[in-house]
Amino acid sequence: MPEAVIVDVVRLASGKGKPGGALSETQPVELLAHVLRTLVERNDIDPALVDDVIGGCVGQAGEQALNISRTALLSAGFPESVPATTVDRQCGSSQQAAHFAAQGVIAGAYDVVIAAGVESMSRVPMGFTVAGQNPYGPSIAARYPDGLVGQGISAELVAAKWKFDRDTLDAFAAESHRRAAQAADDGFFDREIIPIDVANADGEKTTHTIDETVRASTTADKLSGLKPSFYSAEYAQRFPEINWHITPGNSSPLTDGASAALIMSDTMASKLGLTPRARFHSFSLAGDDPVFMLTAPIPATRKILERSGLSIDDLDAYEVNEAFASVPLAWAQEFGADPAKLNARGGAIALGHALGSSGTRLLSTLVNHLEATGGRYGLQTMCEGAGMANATIIERV
Repeated sequence: MPEAVIVDVVRLASGKGKPGGALSETQPVELLAHVLRTLVERNDIDPALVDDVIGGCVGQAGEQALNISRTALLSAGFPESVPATTVDRQCGSSQQAAHFAAQGVIAGAYDVVIAAGVESMSRVPMGFTVAGQNPYGPSIAARYPDGLVGQGISAELVAAKWKFDRDTLDAFAAESHRRAAQAADDGFFDREIIPIDVANADGEKTTHTIDETVRASTTADKLSGLKPSFYSAEYAQRFPEINWHITPGNSSPLTDGASAALIMSDTMASKLGLTPRARFHSFSLAGDDPVFMLTAPIPATRKILERSGLSIDDLDAYEVNEAFASVPLAWAQEFGADPAKLNARGGAIALGHALGSSGTRLLSTLVNHLEATGGRYGLQTMCEGAGMANATIIERV
């Protein structure tokens, strides 16, 4: 059985996901095309060798409609013979793309495959895809008669259940920015971030290379003055346990971005003279209560640890997506995880959460962190809409 290895993984520096953000004047297909083109060029491989491109994207409407992965590879100049598909597992879409890619290699269906992701939240805003319609049918209404809730309310429920106060959440958020800013200053992101030439609304051109969402001057004290984002009298009555601690400061920001990983069999890597950076060790998926929504990384991690035969202490790094500060904090508390190993280079609160791109963005940071520290095993897990999670363990080689 072939091993699935990661030869390279790249990403764009984050852009604020609103008009005026660094990437907001660039169509999302061009963002994804740029990372695909750069990935094959910097590894000097013929794109005709790519058996498939599997891309993650959540907002598959408007400029991100009609299988953006295929459009992007054509835009990137790949041969027309290369196919592509676009998947949606909400925030874990490109992590799922990496699962599909690696599992296809292990099964012998692929020799060379690219897993990727893109999201332009400035140009295709959250909620745009439902087009004002109700995506839930009567059976969902019958099963959940009190109604499902948005992720902000779920984040509040997690904070209440694990008894996180506002100071704890804000301190975690501030530390995310501090770690990310320090990593950038130390040049840690230089290998994973690829430059892209962009223009602003006035047509002025620049090269974007620095994560726009990181705020180096952020402190817990500054964050403490922000108002709760999701309070409503209706939800306060329904969930009296909520203390309303989730704010813009301890949540991930709206973000534009794209990322991609070059994945192949160990045999093909050897044949092409390429040196793998890591291999896929284990995979898992889990579902959980869709009202709490953001807790599935906990059962997904339990499952992958059992499946892999590893313990939490065997892992040298954990990337747990910071959709909201309460999510990685609850995960860490459940596993007694070492806080120094958790999102050691900052997480999505600082580095951004470009939904469909986040999975391969986390993968890029995890691979580089293991290389920089000499670590062997890394875990990546991601909470996802409707109460799901992916978990992946990679091994540096």
